[in-house]
Amino acid sequence: MTQLILNARRMVAEPAWQRLLAFLAAAGVVSVATLLLLERVQATPSISQALLATLFTAGATGLGSLPVVAIRALSDRVRDALLGFGAGVMLAASFFSLLAPALQHGTQVAGSAFGGLSIAVSGVIAGAVLLMTADRWLPHEHFVKGREGGTADARRSGLWLFVVAITLHNIPEGLAVGVAQGDSAGQALTIGIAIQNMPEGLIVALALVSLGIPRWKAAALAFATGLAEPLGGVLGAIAMEQAAIMLPWSLAFAAGAMLFVISHEVIPETHRNDNERAATIGLLAGFVLMMAFDTILR
Repeated sequence: MTQLILNARRMVAEPAWQRLLAFLAAAGVVSVATLLLLERVQATPSISQALLATLFTAGATGLGSLPVVAIRALSDRVRDALLGFGAGVMLAASFFSLLAPALQHGTQVAGSAFGGLSIAVSGVIAGAVLLMTADRWLPHEHFVKGREGGTADARRSGLWLFVVAITLHNIPEGLAVGVAQGDSAGQALTIGIAIQNMPEGLIVALALVSLGIPRWKAAALAFATGLAEPLGGVLGAIAMEQAAIMLPWSLAFAAGAMLFVISHEVIPETHRNDNERAATIGLLAGFVLMMAFDTILR
């Protein structure tokens, strides 16, 4: 892990052509891993379903980023309201689509309500601790805050750290969608995450433009960050395929990871510009919408 961190930090400091070579090498590794995963996907319907669901949510991120070509800027108030909306969707999804089924299936697996509660609590803690560790050790910038101060060149060099932060943010969403395909809440969660990904994609693209990235390139990068969701979804589905008994653990783990992102990353960003009221209204709207989806689509 230490070597990985040092390599990531070194990559940010290296000249552009060296970062490009490093990116191409990483892309090659990812491509090989993807081919290996595709063989597994074709042989396993549940993994294929998870992949399709998360490709749909990733596509929503790309679709949401497209207006950046025409929109010059969003006011802080509108941006914070949209981020609050996304937080509300994720918060409702964490309970209605992840924790509630985790408690139900955990009770069946353990044979008692206390056993089900123990499984859910353990899974939530494990998911939050993993994201907390990644946030602590992987170099990145905050979702909206970015680097405070510094020169334009310093902010530009932080682009890759910003992309890492958004990718980390999206992996728990993909994991949640992939795991939820094993439960009746899967369809509602997929639609809910796709809806909240659209304003998120626009906000990410606009943030990249503010760093000096051309608009079409910013839209493409925003879409690329959404492609972390299929990775999380396939990994979650593979874990589920290994043992059905892992369903409650996996659901609770995904909920814990999402709760960490909501509390540590999204909500604080919506309160940096004294727009708490707009952000809270957005959060309530997202929560109610996701709750309605979960009720109607079950």
